[in-house]
Amino acid sequence: MSLDEVEYRERRAQARGLQRALEALRDDLVRRSDATMEGWEGLVRRPEFLPSARNLADYLALRRGDLVPFQAPLASLGLSSLGRAEAHVRPSIDAVLASLAMIGGEGIASYPTVETFAAGPARLAARRDALFGARREAPRSRVMVTLPTEAAVNPDLVGGLIAAGADCVRINCAHDNPDVWAAMIGQVRHAAMKAGRRVPVQMDIEGPKLRVEALSESVEETGRLFEGDRFEVVETLGHDADLPQVRLSHPALMEAMAEGGAIWINDGKLRAKILKVRPGKVLAEVTSTPSKGAKIKVEKGVNLPGVDLRVPALTEADLGHLDFVLGHADILGFSFVQTGTDLRALFAELDARSDGGTARDWPALMLKIETPLALRNLPALIVEAGGRVPVGAMIARGDLAVEIGFERLSEIQEEVLWLCEAAEVPVVWATQVLEGMVKEGQASRAEMTDAAMSQRAECVMLNKGPHLVQAVTFLRDVLMRMDRHTSKKSPRLGALGLWHDL
Repeated sequence: MSLDEVEYRERRAQARGLQRALEALRDDLVRRSDATMEGWEGLVRRPEFLPSARNLADYLALRRGDLVPFQAPLASLGLSSLGRAEAHVRPSIDAVLASLAMIGGEGIASYPTVETFAAGPARLAARRDALFGARREAPRSRVMVTLPTEAAVNPDLVGGLIAAGADCVRINCAHDNPDVWAAMIGQVRHAAMKAGRRVPVQMDIEGPKLRVEALSESVEETGRLFEGDRFEVVETLGHDADLPQVRLSHPALMEAMAEGGAIWINDGKLRAKILKVRPGKVLAEVTSTPSKGAKIKVEKGVNLPGVDLRVPALTEADLGHLDFVLGHADILGFSFVQTGTDLRALFAELDARSDGGTARDWPALMLKIETPLALRNLPALIVEAGGRVPVGAMIARGDLAVEIGFERLSEIQEEVLWLCEAAEVPVVWATQVLEGMVKEGQASRAEMTDAAMSQRAECVMLNKGPHLVQAVTFLRDVLMRMDRHTSKKSPRLGALGLWHDL
């Protein structure tokens, strides 16, 4: 027997072994996926979302185990290593099984159709266009801009943003008031009509304020705090306190503090360890600041990393804004959503305000993923929300990075992208994209890389700043360039431009 014949037989045996292992994996996937779908029974009221929920259940079942042992052997046979199966989980497995059967000499197998593989990506693209606007000759990823207050009275700014390539706009209801919001939206609608296209408006309700509410005079006198300095978090500010004192905006923050825990202020610029907890007073010691120290300022955000704050996502202020949002917004940005209870509370409020209408009359819903609890609940949040209304997910990387740890953000945002692709849910890549360019007119090298990586999301959000129009033009150019090279996780192997003549 020749060496070629020996290798051929070994390859056939390898294929048969992989086929048996993959068949067992598929059987387990079907069992687990069916169980997940049973748990979601009744949540999906929109029939068009059922295939998405099923593929998500399949993906969760697939990723419960370690697929790495399959990947290199499958690739050595010239087959898919299942590394890009998000949009079509079962068809991907079935196609590999069909090829393994043929390589292993077990006859001709039936392959999934090309249309089966195309269905999921087509639904995702259609939902992207429905949420963020459809455009010809545009990047695959849409561009969202956060409007400044000035947009209410400056038609040139709004027109310039849309002309530069902004596809949709965002209004943060934590700022301004309904009169200003109405003026902003009026400017957007007018500019969009002149441009001949639809420019959707997202309005983010604020959610619970987890911020510094007030400071003692000694904080101002102390100025910057440095590592080793101590301060107190109190329910009531004292007039003659020995240490700087801080009062927070929400009682749940103090209730959740425990000795040995951490408190971070202003996106983690000031980090402190909780030393002692007493009724109405918490003693903390600064463990990290920038080299020049850090100031504690009113309205800066507060985080307790590692603590699940069970705080209702809807506040009285949000309830007061819902009527306006329901009447004007194309997308409702749901801040601090963490649980199905939060979703059901919102749906009940929207239903009460619908005046006999149905969920089809509601704005689309943007789930703002800001906490570890929201991350853990993300599959169920997607299914329950998407089962009622068109839905998207925003990776709110500011609060999320503080809550889960900056070092984990890169891997977590990848997993959110994969999960949402499996669920056929559009993703917004948000927070500090091209921040240097937006604020100062020039982006850093790291921001350039981040902007390029954002192309894998369906939409990229820019915050407000004096150079926002310039940043929109720049981001759109980056996204279009990246479209030539990648589509989601898949490289697009066009001709290399630099070395084509070698």
